[in-house]
Amino acid sequence: MNDWGDDSIPPILFREYHNLLTVFLQFLFSGLTVGAVYALVGIGFNITYNATSIINLAQGEFVVIGGLMMWFFYISLKLPFFVSVALTIFTAGVVGLLMERLTIKPLKNPDLLLMIMITIAVSIVLRGILMFSFGKEPYVYPAFTEGEPLNISGAIIQQQALWVVGITGFCIVLLFLFFKKTMMGKAMLACAVNPTAAKLVGINVSQMVMLSFILSAIVGAIGGMAITPISLMEYDKGPMLAVKGFCAAIMGGLGSNRGAVLGGFIIGVLESMTAGYLHSGSKDAVALVILLMILFFKPSGLFVSKTMLQLRKF
Repeated sequence: MNDWGDDSIPPILFREYHNLLTVFLQFLFSGLTVGAVYALVGIGFNITYNATSIINLAQGEFVVIGGLMMWFFYISLKLPFFVSVALTIFTAGVVGLLMERLTIKPLKNPDLLLMIMITIAVSIVLRGILMFSFGKEPYVYPAFTEGEPLNISGAIIQQQALWVVGITGFCIVLLFLFFKKTMMGKAMLACAVNPTAAKLVGINVSQMVMLSFILSAIVGAIGGMAITPISLMEYDKGPMLAVKGFCAAIMGGLGSNRGAVLGGFIIGVLESMTAGYLHSGSKDAVALVILLMILFFKPSGLFVSKTMLQLRKF
């Protein structure tokens, strides 16, 4: 019994504390899951930007292509799971290849603004093709593994959410090894620092640009394949995914994959907390508010110094 003669207060306070913790953890895990996809979209932006200085605003469409093509191969054609994954990745890579070869490479005097406008046009065209091919209905397929969800202090974590975070981590490690340990990755980084100098030392800049589009398309498609069993996928999700992935890349500093990862998780968690504690309709505004604040107060991003930006300009 407590000092007030009522022994029910401590258990009630404990239950309230436990309920608050459960709700907080639920929002946190949900935000981390969505943030992992934003991180992959942000990394896709960085891959293209590093090799070409282009902001590829069609990056969100690659996520949609990943989810819808996986549904097509896995559910519609009833192909085995791993065959469907391989075909989806191949399809996304071909779309990235065609995008670069048909729209970027033919430009004789590539202007940055013109190339960005081209990516917007490609995004619209891809969205139209997806709408005519799949219609306006949302699509979903079963989670990668079946089983009971995890329960952490009352918060429920679906197994597919673990797949999303795990696949994102695996992609980050692979990309790190690719850029740091392989000649091709180092050549792409050289193009990022100075394309002219890279060309003088024998690097085929055109091939590196093509590879950057293929790689960014594949990374986006992997994110789409992973998130579709949780959040469904429809033809017009691309623009909003692109905006949030772009915000993640800007927040971390364009060109910094580490920054894009952290930016993606931060935006995902803040978005989930806003939807949970304030209003679900305001969650999409979070990324835009963050984008404006970063552009106003630290346009170089949280993890890229002004010196690095000046080096890129040089």
